[in-house]
Amino acid sequence: MRLLVLGGTEFVGRAVVEAALGRGWEVTVFNRGRHRAPEGARVLHGDRTAPDGLAALAREEGDWDAVVDTWSAEPRPVLSAARLLRGRAGRYAYVSSRSVYAWPWPSLGGPAEDGPLVEGAAADAGPTDYARDKRGGELAALDAFGTDGSLLVRAGLILGPHENVGRLPWWLARIARGGRVLAPGPPGLPLQYVDARDLAAWLLGAVEQGLSGPYDLVSPPGHTTMGELLETCVRVTGADAELCWTDPQVILDAGVEPWTELPVWTPPDSELHAAGHCGDVSKALAAGLACRPVGETVADTWRWLTEIGGTAPRRPDRPVPGLAPEVEAKVLRAAGGVPGTTP
Repeated sequence: MRLLVLGGTEFVGRAVVEAALGRGWEVTVFNRGRHRAPEGARVLHGDRTAPDGLAALAREEGDWDAVVDTWSAEPRPVLSAARLLRGRAGRYAYVSSRSVYAWPWPSLGGPAEDGPLVEGAAADAGPTDYARDKRGGELAALDAFGTDGSLLVRAGLILGPHENVGRLPWWLARIARGGRVLAPGPPGLPLQYVDARDLAAWLLGAVEQGLSGPYDLVSPPGHTTMGELLETCVRVTGADAELCWTDPQVILDAGVEPWTELPVWTPPDSELHAAGHCGDVSKALAAGLACRPVGETVADTWRWLTEIGGTAPRRPDRPVPGLAPEVEAKVLRAAGGVPGTTP
């Protein structure tokens, strides 16, 4: 198959390109040239936000079986690219987000693909907020390719090698420093995420099957737990770290922000946890989604981090995740945290 990836050099886009090349597909990437594309991909350069930024893509001869677009900012560049490619590609796969659902999401089970969506989004809009930008990107794909030609991949939490948001890299770096580590409880808290490589494999399979419409893409609820995730970080780093499991209320009372200051973690029995870690993904599972064990995701991410010197690249449009050392120490003192091991 012939695949065009808009982006294709950093995190999810890179995983898609590598997976497609591994299948023997002919892959073209179109991007600004800030990062090197995987070996074997044909490269076109252009800036979708600039006047005539799609010129190289417009000049390219031929067509593609599918386009994969991972754009995460204002939707207008998605609309411009999709309209340019209408009639030149068989399918437009847009990597969206479960954030497009209206808040508060339905409790315990999260939204299904037919759940209510955020209002105020538009395909030709300028920058708004993440949820409306992503929904606007979906509308842009639908504008150009219609419901039958658009695949909307509503991803949840994405982890794995090359992560440029910094959630799992932060935990790995923190635990690698050793010492007493604030571990947000309970250790048996169920988590949902998707490895970028599993997302890529599913997406390419969906393209091959000719799937269209929205799919929530994240692991089944309870694919791993907070305890298993952090214990695995301790094991793969070989660090002299003690996980001090701390009551969620103690953490909240200290003013610590779930998800951002303590990446991945959300308080149990909260709307935030129901939304982020209790979603129904039966549709994607029925369409072939397979998720690798958490140990593989953590170990491969740690291996990649060590290969690049221990500091992960970060997207400038996302907040820096993680808890300041002085705040962590203060919460541990207040909690009288006791090291724990197996959840």
